[in-house]
Amino acid sequence: MKKIAVLGSTGSIGTQTLDVVRANADELCVTALAAGTSVSKMEEQIREFRPKLACMYTQEAADELRCKVADLDVKVLCGMDGLLEIASDPSSDVVLTAVVGMIGIRPTIAAINAGKDIALANKETLVTAGHLIMPLAKEKGVQILPVDSEHSAIFQSLHGEPKARMEKILLTASGGPFRGWTKDQMAKIQVEDALKHPNWNMGHKITIDSSTMVNKGLEVMEAKWLFDADLDQIQVVVHPQSIIHSAVQFCDGAIIAQLGMPDMKLPIQYALFYPDRRPMAGKRVDFFALGSMTFEKPDPENFEGLALAYQAARIGGSMPTVFNAANEKAVALFLERKIGYLQIPGLIRGAMEAHKPVPSPSVEEILEAERCAVDYCMVRSNC
Repeated sequence: MKKIAVLGSTGSIGTQTLDVVRANADELCVTALAAGTSVSKMEEQIREFRPKLACMYTQEAADELRCKVADLDVKVLCGMDGLLEIASDPSSDVVLTAVVGMIGIRPTIAAINAGKDIALANKETLVTAGHLIMPLAKEKGVQILPVDSEHSAIFQSLHGEPKARMEKILLTASGGPFRGWTKDQMAKIQVEDALKHPNWNMGHKITIDSSTMVNKGLEVMEAKWLFDADLDQIQVVVHPQSIIHSAVQFCDGAIIAQLGMPDMKLPIQYALFYPDRRPMAGKRVDFFALGSMTFEKPDPENFEGLALAYQAARIGGSMPTVFNAANEKAVALFLERKIGYLQIPGLIRGAMEAHKPVPSPSVEEILEAERCAVDYCMVRSNC
């Protein structure tokens, strides 16, 4: 029986992870759950999965949850201290990190130090702290198992092949709901428009990131660390059907790809059972019904977020943190209808221009760069 701790259990990835656990109850069990402020949903999860530990990020939410589950044998924790306790708790084998934002860095480090394998669904951890995370995982003999569909596809395509034989990573992107649009067309985009992803069912923040192509930029940075790749080896390919989840081209010209329906439960289950595969219910790809698959070059001029991501990655140091933090704040402001859609890349660009990069930042310096980027966005957006 593999024991799982889920950080971010009430979000999109977290709830789908629990779907996988539910479907594989003979092999998986939940030892701990952590969430932000969704008390009612957390109570439901605790009553079904009976973890020994639970954590809410705010004190108010933790107090409310503690009252609601007083009849159960569960310890309710709070805040970052609670996340760190769950991450290092000896009763779990795997920590799945699906929290949104840079709060995932410290729990991931704590879990690695405790010898846990990491099922990674929190991009920000490697985008901002890959230079800390990957060497530490290697030192502790811990596996970093990607949960993003694209990185899982690359991981599967590389399986059994020496890294030296990898020539190029082909990182696919759906293109989002505004594929082919110009900036003039995007000027009047509203929140409801940007939340209509053509293929994937995701949380609000990642759906907006997909529409701006910032998400693909974050995935480029994550792939750099996960697969020890040069940026010039990572090529973004727009594939609107989202059937090829990514591919690897090898030194002999051969390309190995992972294909499947756009369903996040597949990469989640693969990470939890790696190196084994388990049966999974759901639709299968029907090539006859699909008919064809198409591919396009990305448009970095109209989707500036992708170009800015490559720029931040090439500068390195603390600049990816600024890119990520400025985007995170800008997206939050857009979702609150305080800024326009095209102000998202504008705020990212401005925050990067205002930042003096720190070459190899500590966790404290990463968090300080985040704070400065957020402050910049607040001042420039007059919020």
